[in-house]
Amino acid sequence: MSDDSPGLLARFDTDHPLVGMVHLPPLPGAPGFDGDRAAISERALADAETLAAGGVDAVLVENFGDAPFYPDAVPPHVVADLTALAAAVTDAVDCPVGINVLRNDAAAALSVASAVGGSFVRVNVHTASAATDQGLVHGRAHETLRLRETLAADVSILADVHVKHATPIGGRSLETAVRETVARGLADGVVVSGPGTGEETALTDLRRVVETVAALERPVPVFVGSGVTPDRLGAVFDAGADGVIVGSALERGGVAGNPVVSERVESLVRARRAWLD
Repeated sequence: MSDDSPGLLARFDTDHPLVGMVHLPPLPGAPGFDGDRAAISERALADAETLAAGGVDAVLVENFGDAPFYPDAVPPHVVADLTALAAAVTDAVDCPVGINVLRNDAAAALSVASAVGGSFVRVNVHTASAATDQGLVHGRAHETLRLRETLAADVSILADVHVKHATPIGGRSLETAVRETVARGLADGVVVSGPGTGEETALTDLRRVVETVAALERPVPVFVGSGVTPDRLGAVFDAGADGVIVGSALERGGVAGNPVVSERVESLVRARRAWLD
């Protein structure tokens, strides 16, 4: 990525951006795949367009339905389907598009984003290691940053610290994880989350991350990655978050993986507007 590339927040062209999730159904090869590729594409486009029309500032495409996830590198057919779907989403919406390849294939995410004109990737374990339901997952920041240079990809890296559905190995404190993710892993932004999908992010954890980032030589944006609802958005921003990533709260019944509901998106956007006012 060139030195004159925009910072992560500049990509969203707004204060306190809202990033909406496009939770893909199971892709071909996953246990839950129902045999209908066209339906996956229709669903991805419908969710992305609903998010964009409702006023979010970016969408994040993720192979959410592919459980149980590969711990690191996904097979080529997954990358191929993700690329086709992400390209369709990028063409359909007039906002930044990000990619997350579960469980932790940063190389695939970066490659897909580079190919389709994506703006950022989310990396669940960027530095150190974590014990997860996929076993031990290891950060590969050294490979990810070098791949970005090789691809000359204008793509920002948004990295989790103490990622959900995982336990950090080695007893690293939250503060140490933040410092190493930014200062040594060279992430462009960090994500702090609750323990699981849709679960609230503790405001105490958020404040610790914000304070740690503020003391760094290279401060980066802090995003909250789970448990954000319209009612809680103001408290999250008051605690110092620069942006939020929202999935289940925007989906039918508040259940992750269900279709995005326009009224839920509009409610979140109104809550952000009210907080800014």
